[in-house]
Amino acid sequence: MKLDIIGDIHGCFDEFSSLTKKIGYNWESGIPIHPEGRKLAFVGDLTDRGPNSLKVIEVIWSLVLEHQDAYYVPGNHCNKLYRFFLGNKVQIAHGLETTVAEYKALNHKEQSRIKNQFMNLYENAPLYDVLDQGKLVIAHAGIREEYIGKKHSKVKTFVLYGDITGETHEDGSPVRRDWAKSYQGDAYIVYGHTPVREPRIINKTYNIDTGAVFGGKLTALRYPELDTVSVPSSMPFVEEKFKSFS
Repeated sequence: MKLDIIGDIHGCFDEFSSLTKKIGYNWESGIPIHPEGRKLAFVGDLTDRGPNSLKVIEVIWSLVLEHQDAYYVPGNHCNKLYRFFLGNKVQIAHGLETTVAEYKALNHKEQSRIKNQFMNLYENAPLYDVLDQGKLVIAHAGIREEYIGKKHSKVKTFVLYGDITGETHEDGSPVRRDWAKSYQGDAYIVYGHTPVREPRIINKTYNIDTGAVFGGKLTALRYPELDTVSVPSSMPFVEEKFKSFS
């Protein structure tokens, strides 16, 4: 199994296109296809904050569902967009407003098409993906070893939001425990959710959210090689969005 796992895209379509081309994918058919049969995988948070969320949805829907040639797990922003499309009352803030603005600019037919594509993508996605005979787990915000193979509500909360304590920082962001520091499992865990300046590699866990939408980089982890490849972001740099670990 040869994969290229992409960190949180957040609507940064140009960076997604550049990164896939850099690692050998061809876009002649309108979607990224690798000549050697490598497949893409996505850690979630495809949309929100960046300039081209709907274009990202279209390509990843096509890859995952139409061509069955990629893997996708949802992130918390994916979950929120899904709830918006269901008609649930959600706060159109924290990035969702950019995706909603793109969506509302479409005509009714195009709105229906993109809504159906995303809802199908989300509804067919696993909460997290266990691949390569259990050697690799892709989960948006990570996963504890004892949660692998389980799907109860605590697992869903962890996978979407991280190891949250229920407390909040002064800026309103949730307090999270550093679960990766104590991970001792055999499987490689590849995740995103928490922007870091450089990929964070600790105890067989790989955080590859390098803050593309905050002016950092978009990163791919090549598996099984375990090499990371990045392209710079075109977005303004927002230093306070990046987490540093002691």
